Amino acid sequence: MKTLGLFRHAKSDWHDARARDFDRPLNARGREGALVMGRHIREHGQRWDRIIASPAVRSAETIEIASKDSGHSFAINWDRRVYLASSATLLDLLREQDNAVQSILLVGHNPGLEDLIFDLVPDDGTSPLRDIVEQKFPTATYAVLELPVEHWSDIAEGTARLTRLTRPRDLDPALGPELLD
Repeated sequence: MKTLGLFRHAKSDWHDARARDFDRPLNARGREGALVMGRHIREHGQRWDRIIASPAVRSAETIEIASKDSGHSFAINWDRRVYLASSATLLDLLREQDNAVQSILLVGHNPGLEDLIFDLVPDDGTSPLRDIVEQKFPTATYAVLELPVEHWSDIAEGTARLTRLTRPRDLDPALGPELLD
């Protein structure tokens, strides 16, 4: 059995129209969301053998803030392929991982992370968490999937079980969607 964690970068800043997408930093709400989610991920207690992350600024800042106060330093595998990757690209990346690694935390972007859940978790009505993802997989959301495989190369679509899904608003309602007047 392998464990896959998915952590979408926190809310980024769109105010500088000149900035390349890759270079967008987190905004204030994103920094708060990353901090809250980092605490939650630590309290969840899952230890990650490997962290693979998009090198985009917003992903790097999410990891830096989320790991603040953890007391640990983390070896992060920065992989440009994660940046704006499709589900197919993420699956290819996962399938090439060393089998000695039992758990991987993937830090990246939508729609790739959300689509990866849709591809791995069967749409058979047995996963209320998958139903929530169908509504939206917001920024800074953390999900954990169990994969019934011995080898990463054997990951097959429709075979995973989504065991955890936490959005920032689940921990702090102020981090939920902004209401329009």
